[in-house]
Amino acid sequence: MKLNFIIDREYDEYWVKDPKVAKVFGYSKNILAKLGLFYDTSAPILEATKKMYQKSWNEINEEFSSHTEIITGYRWFYPKYECVVSGVHLGLSNWGVSPKIAVLWKYNPYFMRSIVAHELCLSHYFEIYKRRFFKEELSDGQIWALAEIAAFAIIGLTTDAKKWWPWDATYRTDHNYPHIVELQKKLKPAFLKRKSFDEYVLKGICLVRKYPDMGP
Repeated sequence: MKLNFIIDREYDEYWVKDPKVAKVFGYSKNILAKLGLFYDTSAPILEATKKMYQKSWNEINEEFSSHTEIITGYRWFYPKYECVVSGVHLGLSNWGVSPKIAVLWKYNPYFMRSIVAHELCLSHYFEIYKRRFFKEELSDGQIWALAEIAAFAIIGLTTDAKKWWPWDATYRTDHNYPHIVELQKKLKPAFLKRKSFDEYVLKGICLVRKYPDMGP
């Protein structure tokens, strides 16, 4: 799997206009105008950030790509992924609709790594679910919760991850989604003791049925 960092104003603005995304991230009503001004005035900064992000990610891309395939037992579903260097979105995955994610331009190029990895793992989980487990008929919110939790596990509970972001290699529960923490804690031993990733996914599917109101 190869990840390319890109600048895509149209994609950035598209998600700002999405009312669900705006609600989750608490965007103000004038966020679109602010984003437009940012693109009009800061193109050189975005371009420089894109290059720094790409250089930093390239240092770990091959190892991370192989690592995730080994952990999940699934090859990446696309040979190439894209990451939009965003003017506003902290981190964004599109729930497996296409191989495209987004990350904020303001991060340190090394700090950015774990956030991008998290979004990639989200995308990968959604792809796994819709190809292998779609007959379970979970709600979008339930799938999203399991994807978030799995991403936290892959980037925080595996030994190899500590090489790439040692400052953030923890099973974080201090995130922006407190309503998934109870389920997240229940799934930690399932991940650590799993015989396969499929087994872990099925355990999550069983448990998440008790939480019908999941969603970002």
